[in-house]
Amino acid sequence: MSANCIFCKIAKKEIPAQLLVDNEHLVALDDTSPKAPIHTLVIPKEHVTSIMDDFDGEQLYPAIFRALQKIARDKGVSETGFRIIVNAGPEAGQSVDHLHFHLMGGRPMKWPPG
Repeated sequence: MSANCIFCKIAKKEIPAQLLVDNEHLVALDDTSPKAPIHTLVIPKEHVTSIMDDFDGEQLYPAIFRALQKIARDKGVSETGFRIIVNAGPEAGQSVDHLHFHLMGGRPMKWPPG
């Protein structure tokens, strides 16, 4: 974990947050600045800067996708549709240098995004 990373601090419970999922691999919480009616972040507990980092995701990736499925069901968008977004780098909109997944739904999503 990184001492100055806000997502690491949330994962270590140094910053209070209402966690929707909390297991050995990750935490999930609603975004504090949502861009859709449903906007949840899934954050690995291990500090990984980007999806482009070289790390062992053998256990992490299945845990992330199980969490995304659970959240979509719990939030009621598993049947109507939702979007999963991973930004990689500043030009893609990554504002926190810690790998995280956005689950967004609750409204029609436009294509192309961006």
